[in-house]
Amino acid sequence: MSGFTDAVLPARRRRGDRPARRPAGPMQRREARWGYAFISPWLIGFLLFWAVPIGASLVFSTLDFQLTDPGATTFAGTSNWERALSDPDTWTALAATFRFTVLFLPLSLVAALGLALLLNSKHLKFTGFFRLLFYAPSMIPLVAGVLIWQQVLNPQTGWVNRLIGLTGIDAVGTDGIRWFDNPVLVLFAFSFIGLWGIGNAMMVNLAGLQGIPTELYEAAEIDGAGWWRRLRSVTLPLLSPIIFYNLVIGSVAILQYFVVPWVLFGATGRPGGASRFLLVHFYQQAFVFGDMGYGAALAWLIFLLVAVFTAVLFGTSRHWVHYGTERS
Repeated sequence: MSGFTDAVLPARRRRGDRPARRPAGPMQRREARWGYAFISPWLIGFLLFWAVPIGASLVFSTLDFQLTDPGATTFAGTSNWERALSDPDTWTALAATFRFTVLFLPLSLVAALGLALLLNSKHLKFTGFFRLLFYAPSMIPLVAGVLIWQQVLNPQTGWVNRLIGLTGIDAVGTDGIRWFDNPVLVLFAFSFIGLWGIGNAMMVNLAGLQGIPTELYEAAEIDGAGWWRRLRSVTLPLLSPIIFYNLVIGSVAILQYFVVPWVLFGATGRPGGASRFLLVHFYQQAFVFGDMGYGAALAWLIFLLVAVFTAVLFGTSRHWVHYGTERS
């Protein structure tokens, strides 16, 4: 057999060298041209609306560039970056973002997974209706949803305070629970609004649950595993890639949290700076005050924070994320 192989294979192949690459024929060149033609709209859009603005923002971060007087632009070097790191408002925004991340991120992950587990149950009837019910809020425009929740959490007329008042707590009226006037309670108000729109994460978890082989649950039941043991030993390990995906997406979204606090409070930061998130601070400096150079430095600071946080998540994922194709 080895003699036949030596006789048939060229000498270069026998030495382990890679075979010479054949030149592309007319058909391959034509297919390549058509491929580039089909992806050219995306390439053009990427260059015009992503690559060029990203490069321009990096240049702007080194300039003293005011939108109200672009003719007076001067080179500022690293002064915008130094100002971003020494500005108390930046640290206030970072602290507000961190507090909300610690509160809402675990809450949203657990709630989305819990709803998916509930809707994946074989004992629950009308699951299609409930899936639509929980997913529908994520289809409502965010600004409209914020305005709805502003009335739902109203201290005088909101039904949340009225329901709390049924327990005997003085929650309604001028002395009741004022969700948007307390630095701590406003974070819970933001969380309520965020949990209202977890339909996407719930559906992703539900798809992952339905992809877990039922044979594994049957084998676990035969071994005497209860519901909690099956969840801990079967469901969570096999669903860990989905949980990791929701964790990354949720983390990036929270670090860019903007619409809800801006609609409710604008750039005021009330109450007590609790609504001055990083992106709100950036928008105020760049587009309200017109300091585009400083705003560009803040934008890059947010980008670096997102990149570092995402890198940490990916670096630690190998310790708890398990893929089906892995070998032990």
